[in-house]
Amino acid sequence: MYHVVAATTNPAKIKAIQLAFEDTFGAGHCRIEPLDVASGVSLQPIGNAETRTGARQRVMEARQVRPEADFWVGVEAGIEDNMTFAWMTIESPHTRGESRSASLMLPETILQGIRAGRELGSEMADITGNADVKRQGGAIGFFTDGRLSRTSVYHQALMLALVPFHNPIYQNHLNSPLNQ
Repeated sequence: MYHVVAATTNPAKIKAIQLAFEDTFGAGHCRIEPLDVASGVSLQPIGNAETRTGARQRVMEARQVRPEADFWVGVEAGIEDNMTFAWMTIESPHTRGESRSASLMLPETILQGIRAGRELGSEMADITGNADVKRQGGAIGFFTDGRLSRTSVYHQALMLALVPFHNPIYQNHLNSPLNQ
């Protein structure tokens, strides 16, 4: 059984990680351990680079706390231009897989709050009246009327980030992203 450290305590992210690992390795083959670690970036990352750095930093922190794990997973949501998205970073001792999620265009009223220094989760809590919205369906769930959610969108990106761990073309150790 694989020991997977999810570098988050957010239930929506943990569920996406669980589903992606089950879809990839089979149900019952992974144990997901949530872990609260720092991202090393702003509470509301702005831009592709800061958001990706946050996902990678979460993995690095989780590896230091749980070095015995088989996998470490970092998920970091950010804002770029007028859109929200997230970076997924998955590492094993010798391989890294990464993917960026689909993006959701945000309305101007929320972007004004973000430009003023507020976090997307806080803006969504104000709009929805649900203080825990970012730990549930998030902006994605709210704006798609539940047709999509943070979990469903992150699940897809996590499946893509897991490709180097099971596709034989990626298995050549010389092609490992950690060696680049």
